[in-house]
Amino acid sequence: MLKAFSGGTFGRDFTASIVVFLVAMPLCMGIAIASGVPPEKGLITGIIGGIVVGLLAGSPLQVSGPAAGLAVIVFEIVREQGLSALGPILILAGAIQVVAGLMRVGGWFRAISPAVVHGMLAGIGVLIVVGQFHVLFDDTPLSSGLANLLAMPAQLLGLSTGDTVTAFTVGLVTIGGMLGWEKFRPASLKLVPGALVGVLLATLVAFFLALPVARVVVPESIVAAVSLPDAGLFATMMDPAVITIAIAIAFIASAETLLSAAAVDRMHDGVRTDYNRELSAQGVGNLLCGFAGALPMTGVIVRSSANVQAGAKTRMSAVLHGVWILGFVALLPWLLREIPMAALAGILVVTGVRLVSVDHVRHLLHRYGPLPAIVWAATLICVVTMDLLTGVLVGIGLSMLELIPHLSRLRLKLEDESRGDAHEVALRGSATFLTLPKLSAKLDSLPKGGLVILNVERLGHIDHTTAEMVREWVERRRGSGLPVELFGATGRMRQLVA
Repeated sequence: MLKAFSGGTFGRDFTASIVVFLVAMPLCMGIAIASGVPPEKGLITGIIGGIVVGLLAGSPLQVSGPAAGLAVIVFEIVREQGLSALGPILILAGAIQVVAGLMRVGGWFRAISPAVVHGMLAGIGVLIVVGQFHVLFDDTPLSSGLANLLAMPAQLLGLSTGDTVTAFTVGLVTIGGMLGWEKFRPASLKLVPGALVGVLLATLVAFFLALPVARVVVPESIVAAVSLPDAGLFATMMDPAVITIAIAIAFIASAETLLSAAAVDRMHDGVRTDYNRELSAQGVGNLLCGFAGALPMTGVIVRSSANVQAGAKTRMSAVLHGVWILGFVALLPWLLREIPMAALAGILVVTGVRLVSVDHVRHLLHRYGPLPAIVWAATLICVVTMDLLTGVLVGIGLSMLELIPHLSRLRLKLEDESRGDAHEVALRGSATFLTLPKLSAKLDSLPKGGLVILNVERLGHIDHTTAEMVREWVERRRGSGLPVELFGATGRMRQLVA
């Protein structure tokens, strides 16, 4: 922590923390509303994610808080079991993450197929869009994604009452302000987030015109929003249904966090992520969120990328952004009550659309053929039509089809040898997601200087999950100005360095 105050980094961290705070505020509240809980629950998670997880994180520049990726599953929990069930579930999920980090299984989450992860996020994006579409009209989402989707035409055709039209207009003003600012903002103001501009514009319009739209409701004191578990906590945690949901949340939150951490590592050349430490830190955060009755958290790529782009150098920027959220909520709760609900829904509609990354599935199809694209599509469809956990399990099951032709030779042998300033790593056998943690650990342990030669002459097979990991490692190392060569590369391996 002392490093944060030395070496001239504090000024850059301070500036970055303000930017991240401005990005996080509307998202914390919007994701809470999309999850079916009061907005202050998202703010509590943002505070814990910034101050506590920021201090403990294994990915110093990653920012943690409520994530759109868990909004769907939380909405289902609250609808079916009530808000009181969320605390015990998060306590159990957090404990699972802490233990997983201590057992050093963080690397295994990186072995999940990127097609599954992005298919899951795309499905979540669709569910957020079709759910928040109804909030744009000051209405409430229906009980399922399909029901929300089928009700969208009726919602549009029912634009008959003045208040409904007004709310929808406020939502459109938010979306227009956000997208317009992102497209036309001057270079000198590039760090001002579009979401903030959209919400601010809609709030000012609603305030000065005294529009009759639903607004955010927050308590006078953030302390009043903290709801401690009741006396039946232990009995609730022993419920098989609660255990199943906790495992699902721990799995999905961990996968999203470590995917985000890997993406953040590609954005800078500073300290690399310690995945096991990050996993345990997230577990501590979710434990505290469970005891506070708040939302679950993950590492969040939108806030993290804003942090890096704003020039953050140490974990202090993430910690300070949590301090700013706490200070704002404690001192200016009346200001939050002027924000229209339709404005936050507009922000989430844009967020949901951006989760559906068609560019990523095109990339998978181009580099690795139809199977990863099929996995992506199947995961998306199952998440939307059934539920999140089913979609992820279907995606993982389909991704295992890539193993079938190679079942008799799944072992991977790694041999490394130093030759002066050069370091050679020879891969023999099959590189699949089953051996990805082993290969990833070896690559990350290589010297930070000198030439690295990957000898793949006797590599019989590499699946798309491992190929993506190797490609990202090669790009990151070359981006740092360090040479990498592949010896004996053919087919898919040759494309990695093209």
